[in-house]
Amino acid sequence: MTDEVVISTHQLTKRFGDFVAADQITFDVYKGEIFGFLGANGAGKTTAMRMLCGLSTPSSGEATIAGFDVYKETEKIKKNIGYMSQKFSLYEDLTVLENIRFFGGIYGLSDRQIKEKSEALINQLGLASHGHKLVGSLPLGWKQKLAFSVAIFHDPKIVFLDEPTGGVDPVTRRQFWDLIYAASDEGITVFVTTHYMDEAEYCNRISMMVDGKIKALDAPITLKQQFNTTSMDDVFFELARGAQRGD
Repeated sequence: MTDEVVISTHQLTKRFGDFVAADQITFDVYKGEIFGFLGANGAGKTTAMRMLCGLSTPSSGEATIAGFDVYKETEKIKKNIGYMSQKFSLYEDLTVLENIRFFGGIYGLSDRQIKEKSEALINQLGLASHGHKLVGSLPLGWKQKLAFSVAIFHDPKIVFLDEPTGGVDPVTRRQFWDLIYAASDEGITVFVTTHYMDEAEYCNRISMMVDGKIKALDAPITLKQQFNTTSMDDVFFELARGAQRGD
């Protein structure tokens, strides 16, 4: 992690009529940082992430993503980020190689780049003998690793992970975090939302949203000291206790 800021927001707000989904969010995220973005359903996480990805225009406030303005340079933002959702964003009726090539084309890589990087990737993932298998036939853990690898195939500055480990077993989740650490070591900033409080421990810093506002932002160990607890679950429950919005 370096002191180079790659995500910067100042009083970023999104309103839907009288409803304020994200309320004056302010924070910075640094190059290579693993930044956890936590909150219960309805807290405003998805709305905030959509603004940061250039998919939703803010109602007010300021933000730059990889140096690009969220109001004026959304296409440049999209080219400099990766994205992975809980559903893994893969096409199950395409093969492993077809998925890799498809996303490489979307991200604007040349045919030569796609060919070279595809071969390197499937070897790295141990999928060399499975390149022509349909993604739908792969075990869940393999799909997860492939989806993450595809999300950073174009060497983005930032990768956004939206509940990426939902529905997988604890061992597979821990293996997935090894991939996250490796990406961080390469200088990719990882912005991750998760429901699992134990995963918050793996982040350099976390923010916690309640009712559209950021109620806490710091390193996990610092937050646990602040709330005099040994558990991130307890920190979360303390902060979310007065929440008005929920599932």
